Amino acid sequence: MADPTTQSAQISSDMNASSTKESTYYVMELVYWRDPKKSAVAFGMSLLVLLSLATFSVISVVSYLLLALLCVTITFRVYKSVIQAVQKSEEGHPFKALMEKDLTVQPEIFRKYVDVCLTYVNRAIKQARHLLLVEDLVDSLKLAGFMWLMTYVGAVFNGITILILTDIIFFSTPLVYEKNKTQIDKYIELIRTRVEVTLAKLQDKLPGAVKRTKAE
Repeated sequence: MADPTTQSAQISSDMNASSTKESTYYVMELVYWRDPKKSAVAFGMSLLVLLSLATFSVISVVSYLLLALLCVTITFRVYKSVIQAVQKSEEGHPFKALMEKDLTVQPEIFRKYVDVCLTYVNRAIKQARHLLLVEDLVDSLKLAGFMWLMTYVGAVFNGITILILTDIIFFSTPLVYEKNKTQIDKYIELIRTRVEVTLAKLQDKLPGAVKRTKAE
C-alpha cells in the first residue's frame, strides 16, 4: 500500500501541473489573439495602466482607477433606482447577483497557487546559486555580460518604459512569429549555431570551465 504522504505529494504535484497548464493555455490564447476582444481588452488595460504609472504616482493611479469604478457603479445604482421608482418595480439592488456571489478564496485554491509560486521560487534560488557561485564559468560569464548590457539599457530607459516595451512585445511578437514562423526559425537556428560555436571555442580557452556533454 502506498504511503499517504507520498500520495498527498503526488496529488499536490498533479494539481500544480494542471494549474500551470491551464494558466499557460490562457496566456497563450491571449498573446496569440485567439479571441481578439479579450486580447484587445487585456493589452489595452495593461498598456493604459503602465502609461498611467509613467505619468502619475502609484497612489494616484490606484486612486483614479477606484474613483472611475465608483463613478460608474454609483451612476448605475442611481439610474436603476430612478427607473424603479418611475416604473414602481421591486427589482431590488442592481448589483444583487454580484453581492450574493461567493468571492471568498478557498483554502485549497490558495494553497494550490502558493505551491505553484513556491516551485518557481525554489527553481529561481537554485539557478541564482548556479550562476552567482560560478558552478559553470560560461553561464556566469553570460550573466555578467547580460548585466553589463543592462547597465546601458538602464541608463537610457527607466523601469516603467521597459515594462511598456515588454508589454507591447509580449502582445505583438507571438502573432508576428506565428505568421512568419519559417523565416524566423531559419534565422534563429543560424544565430544559435554561431553562438554555440563561439561559446564552445571560448569554453575551450577558459581555465577551469566545466565541460559540457552533448546531452546537456
